[in-house]
Order: sequence, then structure tokens, then C-alpha cells
Amino acid sequence: MVTRASGGSPVVKPQLYKTASMLAITQAEQQDRFLELGELNQLISFLNSGNIRLEIAELITKNANIIVARAADRIFVGGSAISYLERPQASIIEINPANIAELKEIGGDSNKSSGFFENLKSAFQGTTAAPTGFRPISVVRYGPSRMKKSLRDLDWFLRYVTYAIVAGDPNILFVNIRGLREIIENACSSAATLVALREMKKTSLSLFPKNSIQNEIIEEYFNVVIKEFSSAALTDKIRKRTSNDLQGLRLPQIYAQAGVGRQKFVMKPGLSTYEKQAVISACYRQVFERDISKAYGYSFSVLESQVKNGQISVKEFVRAIGKSSIYQKQFYQPFVNSRVVELAFKHFLGRNLSSLEEFQKFFAILSSKGLSGLVDSLVNSKEYSDYFNEETVPYIRGYGEEPQECRNWGTQIDLFRYSAPFRKVPQSITLFSDYLNSLPDQHAYGRSNDPLLIQFGAIFPVGTRNLKQNPAPFGKDSRRLLVRRGPGIYNQLSNPAARGVSAGSLGPKVFKLEKDNDGQTTKSNKAAILQAAYLAVFGRKIYENERISLKSIDKRFIDGNMSVKELIRALATSNTFRSLYWTPLYVCKSIEWIHYRLLGRPTYGRKEINQYFDLAYKKGFSSVINSIIDSLEYTECFGENIVPYERYITPSAVAQRQLRLGNIIKKSSLVSKDVEKFVQLGESNSNQNTYSISYKIKQGVSKLRDQQKIFDAKTSSSPSEYLSIFQAACRQIFERDIKTIVIGNELENIQSKFVQGQMSVKEMVNALGKSKIYLKEFYNPYPNIKVIELGTKHFLGRAPNNQAEIRFYNQILASCGIEAFVDMLTNSKEYAEIFGDTKVPFRRFPTLPAANFPNTNTLYNKQTKQDNLVTVPSFKAIPGNQ
Repeated sequence: MVTRASGGSPVVKPQLYKTASMLAITQAEQQDRFLELGELNQLISFLNSGNIRLEIAELITKNANIIVARAADRIFVGGSAISYLERPQASIIEINPANIAELKEIGGDSNKSSGFFENLKSAFQGTTAAPTGFRPISVVRYGPSRMKKSLRDLDWFLRYVTYAIVAGDPNILFVNIRGLREIIENACSSAATLVALREMKKTSLSLFPKNSIQNEIIEEYFNVVIKEFSSAALTDKIRKRTSNDLQGLRLPQIYAQAGVGRQKFVMKPGLSTYEKQAVISACYRQVFERDISKAYGYSFSVLESQVKNGQISVKEFVRAIGKSSIYQKQFYQPFVNSRVVELAFKHFLGRNLSSLEEFQKFFAILSSKGLSGLVDSLVNSKEYSDYFNEETVPYIRGYGEEPQECRNWGTQIDLFRYSAPFRKVPQSITLFSDYLNSLPDQHAYGRSNDPLLIQFGAIFPVGTRNLKQNPAPFGKDSRRLLVRRGPGIYNQLSNPAARGVSAGSLGPKVFKLEKDNDGQTTKSNKAAILQAAYLAVFGRKIYENERISLKSIDKRFIDGNMSVKELIRALATSNTFRSLYWTPLYVCKSIEWIHYRLLGRPTYGRKEINQYFDLAYKKGFSSVINSIIDSLEYTECFGENIVPYERYITPSAVAQRQLRLGNIIKKSSLVSKDVEKFVQLGESNSNQNTYSISYKIKQGVSKLRDQQKIFDAKTSSSPSEYLSIFQAACRQIFERDIKTIVIGNELENIQSKFVQGQMSVKEMVNALGKSKIYLKEFYNPYPNIKVIELGTKHFLGRAPNNQAEIRFYNQILASCGIEAFVDMLTNSKEYAEIFGDTKVPFRRFPTLPAANFPNTNTLYNKQTKQDNLVTVPSFKAIPGNQ
């Protein structure tokens, strides 16, 4: 399999062990809270015991030789075992005449070779019984090589104990000792190792007074060492997979033991109220990536009470908040579907996408069923049941928690970061598609190392803004595709002999130091060469202040004391150039810029740029410049008297320099003077097609007018249809559905008369307008002008036409009352022409064109009783509406 893409390789340092302070702080950080009182007390006790722990570790370290020697003498016979310990002799506690006897009792004479029977006797002397199967080991028969390894292992056991004591947590012992029994059993004897560990414990305890705090700490950690060594090795963690396209992976348990695992929140009926709220907060942190109840005051109170009371499980709670409007607003609406799928996998399964087939499956679900279908498919999946079941809150399954896939390593690490929702561009789908494509046309060490090939200095894409990471595994034999400035037949790869051939008019302008017939060069020619050299080396015109330090170089060149090649070398090695393009940039970017400026082309790939890396780190900046200028390619292309020019560029630079069709300014053609003015004004400046003509004819009329339903009693015959007409009339007059049973007998009587055919639609509308409920809702609370506005809306389906109409109806309301006003509307000529006796009034101007569309649209778009503002008195005082 040929790999053509990479998800990146972010630096991840697996945790090697845990400490007491790290455990307390990490647990609080995962729960997004401050340290609690118990955790603070734990930290205080650990810090208060710091001096004692350091004292224990220091004294054990100073007496390490003695402790290891006593343990070795306990299991080895027939020679001096401590002599095989390959490490510098540790300093022993300061000896004074008062404790010489005690030191001799502790250390003994371990360097003195004793007899076989004497050592055999000492091996069986001790306070603890030897384990089954223990036999002393002969130093001679065991061999020097294995003796060195055994003494080294004993020394490392002691080191692990001191490390754990200082760290305040025995985790380092769990990680490094569990599983060693099987390894040592194959080379030595596990029983002998247990005897040695017990002897080391006994000797270490004798360094401190009995029943002291130091002895309690030493005994605690040595007991952990003995217990872990005696225990069987842990099995590897297996990543569960539900389909064949997912990778089956194994993770040694020591990584999970060493790392700070994710706290698992499980909802149980017997939990306290505080603990149940902690489980709910964990759901919010996982799904919304923050505790929205604490940060923003949002909460799903009904769902929270249900999950606390056991009416729904945590699984259903996660499903419900995943379908909520808050989740849609945060993680669905701002993103494309590809990114939505990635974020959903993080929130509901705790991982990233694993394969292209998996992405295609869930992308199809999201496209066809929406966000709800995607959430259901993830929560109902077998993987969710295997990992979280019904009561466990989903958690991030990062490194240390379970094995991680290599094919999406970088994208998964990026997805687990807090900044993931701020990245809009999907990563997994582009990565999986890149696996099927060829290597991208980019710099071997990332796109951000390609400078913009413009004459404004070294400008590189900003890596922290609009980030487009697309790493690719370029090998040392891969070569970039570069575009030749000039005829392609002169390409140096296919025609190396044509390196020095000028591209002529098809290429860039070449500046060459030329001499006249007398062998002299003119000052004007030298000035042009000097100016071209500055542009070639610096990429832009330098400032006057920068040029002051380069005057000596200019003078030497003008006087003829250096060639063009040496001029380029002097400019490139100057402090000005170094401060601009070497010191402030990364080495890779600096080399790329310098190579393009001095050789006229970008680097081909890793093999070429790695040579300059080696020179830069071993010999420095000047050696990189000299190696480029003294190269065979520079000599063949530019020689001694030609200023370096641009020979090759990247395809992206070609695209940047091309004139795009969208940037071309279209100039209007000149109008002939013979054409009449009215003809010019009547002509259209754009091509008219069938679609544009039909669009103009409609004048913006949408489907709303076609979709409007008109209720007409002419086409109705059954009582149910008459009932529908009555309900439509109520919605038009009262702006909502009216339940006649709830309101009273008045509307019920009108309904029964209309359904039985005792009144027409017009009479029914008139009766509804005179009802007590209409007076209560639309007459008593408002001034007359608002009543007129609502009356024309309800009975004529429009807003008032002008101020004259408003004044006319205002006189009727003031003198005769609401019933006369309703009669005037329903008996008007306009009502008879539009609705007649059989139609329910309806909105007459749903779309343009309409004479009074704006005010009518404003009236109908308002909610019922939204405000008391009057809409129609916005007519200007012009003749005709007064």
C-alpha cells in the first residue's frame, strides 16, 4: 500500500506516571470546577509531607549500594555479588564515631568474599520465611552477564520506590513492575526476586527509627512493589469494532494505568441529589463541550427531573439534548454536513470518524433524515451500547483511554481539542479522499513553507488564521513539479545542458554585466546591475537606512573590485539580509526563501532541503549561502556576471499571476451618434432569455397567491363543509380558532343557524362582527382609528386605502357605533364585488403587485394584539387621499 496522505503528527507525550497533585487537579479540571475541600486537604497533606519524602528518598539513595548489596547477598552465594553492579558508587551517609557500629550492622562487609556454606547459612537467616521454590543462586554458575542484569534490576526496583515516594502516588510502581514476574521467571527466579525485595524493604526500614512516619511510608511503597511483582500481568485493552472497515487495535494496560483516565459518570437510583446533578453536568460538558447550565444559565429542567427520577435513562437524556434547538444552533447550523458528522461523533461516541465508508454511511443519514436521524443512529448504535450502555455518560476516548488509529491520528487529536467547534472546514473527509489521490502539489514540509512569489519580501501564509493543514508523507525520492519560465524544452530535468541557455522574450529579463570593445563597463550599466541585484536578493527595494550599511559593497562593485557573483554573495551574507530573512523566520522558511532568491527556483523536495538543514545546524547561516552560490547549478545558470533571475515557479504562483475572467472590466461599447436617443434608452444592456422575461412578467409574485384557499358556500353541500366555512370565518374575523362551546351560546347559535342554512355567509360574517366577543377583543381596548384598521382587515381583507376613508369610517363610529360600522363594511359595494354572499373574506393582497400591499402586509404579519401601534396613518398629504 502506497501512502499518499497524512493526518498530521501532532506531538503527543504519553504520561508516564501519576502524582498526588496531578490526580487532584486533573479530576477537578475534567469536571470544570475548582478544587473541593477534601482535594485541597489532600494536596496540603502531600505538600506538608514533602520534606519527609525528600529525606527518605535522599537517605535511601545514599545507601543504595548497601541496600542492594544486602539483597544480593541474600539470594546469591559463592562470590561478591555487589561487584557486578555497574554504576558509580553512591555516597553513603556521613560517618562519625558515634554511629560506626550501627552502619556496620546495616551494611555488613558486602565486598568481602565469603565461603559457600557461610553465605548459604546467611541466605536462610531472616525475619521472613522464604517463598516456595527459592534456592540460593551460585554467582559462578549464574555468569557475569546475568549477574550484571540482576543487580541492575534490583537497583532499578529501589529507584522506582524513591520516585514513587517523592511523587506521593504508587502509580509509577503499578506501571513499571506489574508484568515483570513473567519476564524474570524466564531468565532467573521470581522467588529469588521476592526474597531480594523483602530484604531491601528490611534494610530500608532499618535506616529510620521504628514506628516513625518514615517507616510507615517506606513499608507502604515496598508492599506495593512486592504485591505488584507477585501479581500476573495485565491483558491488553482491545478496541471494540462493529464493522470490518474499522481497525482492530490493542493498547498495553500500562498506558491506561499511567495516564489520567476520563472519569466515568454513571446514573444510579441511590445517588444523592448533588451526585445526580454532577452526572447531568457531565452530559452537558460532553454534548455541548461546556457546562451550559453554569456558564449561560441554560437547562433542560423537565428532562433533568425525569432523568433524576428514573423516568428516562442517561442515554435518552443525551439523545434529547442532542436534538435540542441549542445543539442545532451551536453544532449544526454554522457547519457543513461533513463537519456536523465529525462533531457528532465526538459528542456522542467520544471519537473521530474511522474510515471513508463510515463517513459515507452517516453522511447519507444526515442528508436524508437530518440531525435527528444522525443523533438516533449514533445513540442507537451497537458501539454506543458496548461502551456506555443506558446509564453511562459518553466520554472522550483519547490516547491512554483506548488504542488510537494511525490513519486519522492528527485529525482525531485536533477534534479532541477545545477549539474544534471554531474550525469550520471538515478534516476527516479530506484526509480520506487524499488517501485515494496522488501527492498534493505543495511544499514537502507543509504549505505554509511556500512564500508568496511576489516582490514584497518574504511573505508566508499565516498558520494561525484560515488554517488549512494538509500534511502529506513526501518521501526523500519525491520531487515537486515546477513550471519553467520560458520554453519547456529548456527544462533542466529533461535537458540539463540547457541550464545556461537564456529563455529570450518568453522568460524574465536578464541583467548581465557587459563590457565594451575596450573591455570597460559603463557606470550606467553597473547602476542597473546593482539595482537588479538588490531586487533579486532582497525581493523588494530596501530602505535608505538599510542601504547605509551596504555602501561599502556598492563602492567595491562600482570600482570593479568584485564580480556580480561576489556582489550577490556579499549582499546575501550581510547583516541586513540576515536580520530580514534568517533571524525572524523558521529555518525551513528561510532556506526556501533564500534558495528561491539566489537560485531562481523553489526547492525540489526533502532530499535537497535536508542538505541545507544539515549545513545550517552544523556550520551556520553563511555556509548555506556559500553552498548555494558555489553550486554547479548556479555556475551553469548565472556564471560570474549574471544577476540571478526567476527560472522556475510553483503552479500556485502561476495561478496567482494569471488574469482571471471575473476581474476583467467590461467596457461599454461606444454608441453611434446616428441612433436616436429614445432607441438607446429602450434597448436592454443584457441578453434577454425566456426565464428572465417570465420573471419580469411575474414581477415578484410568489406561490403564496396560488396556494391561498378561498372558502365559498357555492361549492359546499354537506354540514361538515359548512362547519369548515364557519371556522374559516372565525379565523378571519377573530384571527384565531374559536371554540364555541367554551365561548358561550352566542357563537354557537350563529353556527347552528348557518349550518342549517338559515343565514348566508355574508349574514354570518355580519353577525360575528356584531358579537360580544368581537366587541370585547377588537373594539373596547382600542381607539377608533385602530378599530377602523382592524375592521378593514377583518371584513375587506386589506388595510385602509387613504386618510379620506379613515375619516369617513371615523364619523360613522363616532355617531352610530360599531354595529353601523360593521354594516357599512359588509354592505359596501367593494364587499359585494369581491366576496358577494357566499365567500368568506380573505387577505386580498398576499403578494405584489397590489395597490395597498405594504400596509396590508404589515397588518397580517403582526401577531394578534402584538402592540397598540397604528399602522395606516403613514400616508403623505397629497391631493386625492385627503
